Amino acid sequence: MTCGEALVAILTAMAFYVRSWSTRGLSRTRAEADDGATISNGSTAMQASETALIVIDAQESFRHRDYWDDTDVAAYIDRQQALVDGARKLGIAIAQVFHVEPDGVFSLASGHVRTLTPLAIEPEAVFHKRRHSALVGSGLDVWLVRHGIRRLIVSGIRTEQCCETTTRHASDAGFEVDYVTSATLTFAMTDRTGRVYTPAEIRARTELVLDRRFARIADVATALAPRDAQPGA
Repeated sequence: MTCGEALVAILTAMAFYVRSWSTRGLSRTRAEADDGATISNGSTAMQASETALIVIDAQESFRHRDYWDDTDVAAYIDRQQALVDGARKLGIAIAQVFHVEPDGVFSLASGHVRTLTPLAIEPEAVFHKRRHSALVGSGLDVWLVRHGIRRLIVSGIRTEQCCETTTRHASDAGFEVDYVTSATLTFAMTDRTGRVYTPAEIRARTELVLDRRFARIADVATALAPRDAQPGA
């Protein structure tokens, strides 16, 4: 990276954090956009152009982990694809994030860092991350600021790890966040005492700690529709 590129990155990051504080508590009256839909999220109304769908780690790498389980995959694929298709129809930008590691099934050399079959995403932008939060070291944060994004719809794999971590980070950075649990996937986990937590229990725990603190918990229809439309669960 040249000195000039480094300076641009620093200034953009500074703008990101200034914007995050300035948008906290911001309340705007709802106005229809001339060129797109308007989405209402609580007290804040914004255009579809100010919203981005983030698809996190929906990649083939996971099929090669010992904990992979097909049980919930079909339901996840259905909801994730519905979210992608709905965002595309509304003109909501889609950013896809892949997790990358130096070796193993998450390495680029493995050939598994590609979209989980049979999802069809066709994102506007693709990012590689090496941390749990998709906003750390990936360039996603800079891209969001440059495109005037104020609201994120979070989806992907895994529910309680990268999706939850990104949600917390985004909320603290000043973004409004919709967390679409049904469009996330996770697998059973065993704690240090030997207790096994099912994916359903993990999803419930994630909703508990995020809801109204870091995000609005939403289904696909709720995340894509104006709040006053109040789609069913």
